[in-house]
Amino acid sequence: MFTYLRQLWHSEDLRRRILITLGLLFIYRVVAHISVPGTDPAMLRQFLESRAGGGTAGGVVGIFTALTGGSLDHFSVALLGLSPYINASIIVQLCTVIFPKLEAMSKEGIQGQQELNRYTRYLTFPLAFVQSYGFLILLSRGGLKLVDTSFPAVLLPMLYATAGSLFVMWIGELITEKGIGNGISLIIFGGIVSGIPATMSSMFLAGQGKLGPFYLFAIVSIALLIAVVLFTDAHRLIPITYANQGAGRGVQGGIPVRLNQAGMVPIIFAVSLITFPAIIAQFFSSASRPQLQAIVSFINTYVNPQNPSVIYLILYFLLVLVFTYFYVSVTFKPEDIAEQIQKRGGFIPGIRPGKQTAELLARTSNHLNLWGGTFLGLVAIIPIAFTKYSPLSRADLIVSGSGLIIIVGVVMELIRQINAQLLAHDYEKLV
Repeated sequence: MFTYLRQLWHSEDLRRRILITLGLLFIYRVVAHISVPGTDPAMLRQFLESRAGGGTAGGVVGIFTALTGGSLDHFSVALLGLSPYINASIIVQLCTVIFPKLEAMSKEGIQGQQELNRYTRYLTFPLAFVQSYGFLILLSRGGLKLVDTSFPAVLLPMLYATAGSLFVMWIGELITEKGIGNGISLIIFGGIVSGIPATMSSMFLAGQGKLGPFYLFAIVSIALLIAVVLFTDAHRLIPITYANQGAGRGVQGGIPVRLNQAGMVPIIFAVSLITFPAIIAQFFSSASRPQLQAIVSFINTYVNPQNPSVIYLILYFLLVLVFTYFYVSVTFKPEDIAEQIQKRGGFIPGIRPGKQTAELLARTSNHLNLWGGTFLGLVAIIPIAFTKYSPLSRADLIVSGSGLIIIVGVVMELIRQINAQLLAHDYEKLV
């Protein structure tokens, strides 16, 4: 371990990148504690604590708090975090399937990817502006008057929140360019990890009666951590033989089809969709019509994120599974891969190039999606089920299932990038 750290420090370029990354992450955490001018963060924290045990608004806000790394607790200018940027990235990625021009652009290599990233930044601004308004309205409907939501007084807080989100996006891109890479993921990772010490300290100081379930969940989290590490690296290698132009046998290669091809995207989609009914119910909670009241009552009873029922858990699991298939169908193109293999003179042993190769890749992908989506769904619902059948609330959990997948994915990718740069550094010394 010490030898590895010494190698990191002796690499001048890598040392500089690590220090830049740590400095930018420190700036992000400072910004996450700067409150929107004219608001009372103490009132918001009291509201969140009062809603920790129940309530629709508290459930939706609680989920959002976990994704923003505590920025909401301080009603920070970065309260939206990277949520608008993530949504914009997903929208642009899905649009590459719908619009041929964007699809052609995505195949132009680095230049095309840079152009798509530019579109993503442009889309982030209106999404952040609209999302800030919706979130302020949601808080006011929950009985909290942090800001004046009347027009045009609400515009200034909206601009603060939008500017904060764009600033965090800029820091993430700086980390990607000047730091060790994966800036957006590292910011999300930092936000999740930063809340762990506060959760543990509050549990040990004022968690009487909850320590037993807390220790049990810690053991379950460690088991899930090991499973997620194995799950993240798992893949099936499809052997490929490339025809050799000279004498001898062909060149052997392979295509690794990952068990988790969709990453965190299915859980993000599922969370967005399953919390939508609760948000709608919050808006119609004061409706006088009996039909609307019946719908609101049904949603609050069976589709409430803060007090999840068995129906909620099953629906959440099925949404994760469905979105796994949906997202992989958008990003994984067996026909294109089969065409590329054929153009390079390759083939799968025993399988004809072209259509049969594409069918084999599609069957393999669908089979892995079944197991990958099932595992993602289980990891997503286990912590929620734990809060339902134990005294622990969502705020008492060390980390959520989605947060666990993010942490493992970011750490493993970070280790790969550092090792690659160390290898390049050692190669330069030999040259």
